[in-house]
Amino acid sequence: MSEAPTRNRAHVPHVTLNTDGKRHPWINTAAAYSVLAGLVSFVIGMLNQMHLLGTALGATGFLVGVVAQLMSATRAERMFIVFGIVASFVGMGLGFAHGGF
Repeated sequence: MSEAPTRNRAHVPHVTLNTDGKRHPWINTAAAYSVLAGLVSFVIGMLNQMHLLGTALGATGFLVGVVAQLMSATRAERMFIVFGIVASFVGMGLGFAHGGF
């Protein structure tokens, strides 16, 4: 009787912003807000009719991202926050280009 061949399962890496092993709920929340506000303001900033909302989301995402960047503890958090800051800034710029506040 032969044994059934065993399959090696591919190791899926655990993705986390807390690479130091500690929890950072406020910083992670601020980072997530910065990224989400940046992406939404980027999309909304391209529309002429919704420039006020795009500008406001971009500005708040940028400010929250900068504060989170000052308090971040790990490299993964910083990379995620910088992406949010850049997206927010571009969305805010597009909002200003179409009329701003």
